[in-house]
Amino acid sequence: MQVETLDSRTLTEDQATEIAKLLVRVWPKSAKTLADRRDQLLAMGRNYAGPKAQAPRSYIICENDEVIAHSAILPRTIGTTAGDLVIAGLTRVGTAPEQRGRGLGEIIVRAAFAAVDAGTFPFALFQTTGVVRPFYEKLGATMVENPIINSLEHDAHGSPFWDKEIMRYPSKGSWPKGEIDLRGPGY
Repeated sequence: MQVETLDSRTLTEDQATEIAKLLVRVWPKSAKTLADRRDQLLAMGRNYAGPKAQAPRSYIICENDEVIAHSAILPRTIGTTAGDLVIAGLTRVGTAPEQRGRGLGEIIVRAAFAAVDAGTFPFALFQTTGVVRPFYEKLGATMVENPIINSLEHDAHGSPFWDKEIMRYPSKGSWPKGEIDLRGPGY
């Protein structure tokens, strides 16, 4: 399977629509419409002004001109007790329901983690469910035990993530101790 990397700064409306079609199928109970998902994807790179290597991007696998697997990374500067840290926020990971069991999830997540492996980011930080947690652990991720906050919210000490399982990749490295300030909403 070939993974295509799409720089979010140059993502076209057609590309975003094709990815959005997959995302609404992966999360059908979400209140987000196809247009909402498309607009979120387009907004990911619209205002990015940081280093090119850390630009937000999507990874896709297509079959018969249809996006069947997707993951994305967003650069995020988080506050830690050791100082600011720019991490890759892993988000929007999904495989078409009828394509599951083919190993596409592993391929698409490894593509996103490659930015960490290459040293572009020291870590990827993301949320998941308890059911999916073993999948990420198999790929070298581990649970984050730090309290995570969003200092930009009125209730700064409520978790900005909606899933309970917060993970980082890789499990090795010098992950900071203490509170982590996501400085924005969960992703």
